Order: sequence, then structure tokens, then C-alpha cells
Amino acid sequence: MKFILLQAPAADAAQTASNVWAMPLMMGLIFLVMYFFMIRPQQKKQKAEAVFREGIKKGDKIVTIGGIYGKVLSVNEKTVLIEVDNNVKLLFDKTAIRANPDATEAST
Repeated sequence: MKFILLQAPAADAAQTASNVWAMPLMMGLIFLVMYFFMIRPQQKKQKAEAVFREGIKKGDKIVTIGGIYGKVLSVNEKTVLIEVDNNVKLLFDKTAIRANPDATEAST
């Protein structure tokens, strides 16, 4: 005696349809997690640093990306002249300015 199951192909078709959507859904979720935990915070940090660099004025204390602490003597469009010691002046590109030392100490 042979028994034929008529519902087996329908179950396979439903499972195949769910598998088709599982991979894109998982990839989308992984991208969303990466965006909110990695990409977005980095963009916010870069924007805050750019706003800080544009707001530098004479007399501000700064830290360069090389770790040099100094006081701003003059600001041009692309450069900043800082004094690191008595009569020791260094000229830096604005993009080499990292942060205000008072703000970095407060955040740690």
C-alpha cells in the first residue's frame, strides 16, 4: 500500500519563500546596527571637531593631533600659530588641531 502526502510540496514552497527573505532581512539589520553604533557616532564626532576648529580664536588653549599643548597666538584661514613655551611658536594647519585640553579632561 502506498501513501501519498499532498501537503509536502506546499510546506517546501513556504519554507523556501521564508528563506528568500531571511538573508536580506539579516543583512539589513546588521547594516542598521553598524550605522547606529559605528558610523553615526563617528560622523557626529567629526562634525563637532570641525565646529571647534572653526571657532578657534586668539588666547584659546588647544591640543594638536600630535599631543602638543599650546596657546593660540593667531588664526588664519587655514593655519594657527601657537605658543608652546616662552618664545617657542609653532605654525599648524587647522586640521591638526584636535581639541580643547579643558574639554578633554572633563570628558574623561
